[in-house]
Amino acid sequence: MKTDIEIAQEAKLEPIHKIAENLNLSKDEWEPYGHTKAKISNHLLHTLKDKPDGKVILVTSINPTPAGEGKSTVTVGLGQALNQIGKRAVIALREPSLGPVMGIKGGAAGGGYSQVLPMEDINLHFTGDLHAITSANNALSAMIDNHIHRGNELDLDPRRIEWKRVMDMNDRALRQIIVGLGGPSKGVPREDGFTITVASEIMAILCLATDIVDLKSRLARIVIGYTYNEQPVTVSDLKAEGALTLLLKDALKPNLVQTIENTPAIIHGGPFANIAHGCNSIIATKTAAKLGDYVVTEAGFGADLGAEKYFHIKSRVGNIDTAAVVIVATVRALKMHGGLAKDKLAEENLEALKAGMKNLKKHMETIEAFDVPFVVAINKFPTDTENEVHFIENWCEEQHVEVALTDVWASGGSGGIQLANKIIAKTESRKKSFKPLYELEDSIEEKIRKIAQTVYGAKDIELSKHASKQIKLFEKQGWNNLPICMAKTQYSLSDDPARVGRPEGFTITIRELRASIGAGFIVVLTGDVLTMPGLPEKPAALNMDVTADGKVKGLF
Repeated sequence: MKTDIEIAQEAKLEPIHKIAENLNLSKDEWEPYGHTKAKISNHLLHTLKDKPDGKVILVTSINPTPAGEGKSTVTVGLGQALNQIGKRAVIALREPSLGPVMGIKGGAAGGGYSQVLPMEDINLHFTGDLHAITSANNALSAMIDNHIHRGNELDLDPRRIEWKRVMDMNDRALRQIIVGLGGPSKGVPREDGFTITVASEIMAILCLATDIVDLKSRLARIVIGYTYNEQPVTVSDLKAEGALTLLLKDALKPNLVQTIENTPAIIHGGPFANIAHGCNSIIATKTAAKLGDYVVTEAGFGADLGAEKYFHIKSRVGNIDTAAVVIVATVRALKMHGGLAKDKLAEENLEALKAGMKNLKKHMETIEAFDVPFVVAINKFPTDTENEVHFIENWCEEQHVEVALTDVWASGGSGGIQLANKIIAKTESRKKSFKPLYELEDSIEEKIRKIAQTVYGAKDIELSKHASKQIKLFEKQGWNNLPICMAKTQYSLSDDPARVGRPEGFTITIRELRASIGAGFIVVLTGDVLTMPGLPEKPAALNMDVTADGKVKGLF
């Protein structure tokens, strides 16, 4: 069986100008970034503002497991399938982060015959967007420390600097550091730390900004810390928004690539869903909606994280009306949620599968709560038995839920045609917009509680003393009408990654809150979730190499 990278390297790519021409883009609406990548003009959305939007299809999943779900693979395969049956479809995805690529995933551009290409570039440096975000974030850090060193006109309390440095890599050693050591000429010593680039507020801002003016305005509103009197200090106070916007002006342009079957794909932005809002940029999704009759996009991890934030944050800001949702599940992952060990997944086990269906059921209930139609996609693996597949199909029929066996890894678009036809039928029956689970006018605590109880199935929430104090401070500043961005483990509906399946009777522990005023939401950290991941015992990077002629090896 060929690996993903072997399949990708054998694929025949169209020159990027052909992909642009097929989307009816004029020469001034895109710019080449090599032979197979391009940047789309920031002005295109304004040019197409009066054109009707295509139907947006969101792909989400059950809670991920080490067995894999293949959500991106299904997203790409569904886009290819729609084109195969004569529909004009555009795919809109996030950009991968180098941290997980070098850590566990090894790659994040789909898989098999449902990949976005060139997958080596996309998984590594791509067009430099994440480097631009890293540079902008760290330029702000440098300006903050320089301001304190040069007399601290803004009266910033070095103990209350909220802004962290970032890098696009998993590096646990940098979670907590001391900067400014070495005497008066080296700066003012203070505690600091690194988060991963995709958790930076600047990443969230890039993905939620609607144009360069909005980008600059959002950057200006970033709260970098507090004075000795606990008053917020912003980027605007530091007069740094112009320089940050300058560093991000090209990163704001969406990236155009293609799939193995030459279906156009717009890849832009990549906030994590467990510690950020988990969706690609509004500009990318809305541009794709203007260029295609159907847009297939995804939200990170399970519906408890990515889909919840997609509806409450991205859809609200971007005024995006989603026509239908795909919930991806695999036999393997469902068996793990049913208590089966990873080394036993190749064996048929209907009892474990039956027990694991509770996890799928909860995610179905979540999408139903948003009042959006959905189809369950069984992402096929070679180890699946007919009995196991039929069990899921029969279970879905008993629940009166549409289900489609999807084999897009091995068969590309043709393996997703059943799913494509069923999702089209759902979009055509859609009559109304999604229904949010909370109102922005609700209190911060009530918004958190509604997410925890309705989406996770929690009994209640428990606020730490620190979190309670922060809520009072945020309400005093007038930030209580912002949406909530939950930071929670992706592996469980609870805040304990070990509690798989559908846990009951649990309480979500709220450790602390962070005010992302530029992005326009309040980040709520639960349990032990970290904003700077670490590398595993055997990182995927150990299998990566490049040959003498420049051919990439081991990238998934």
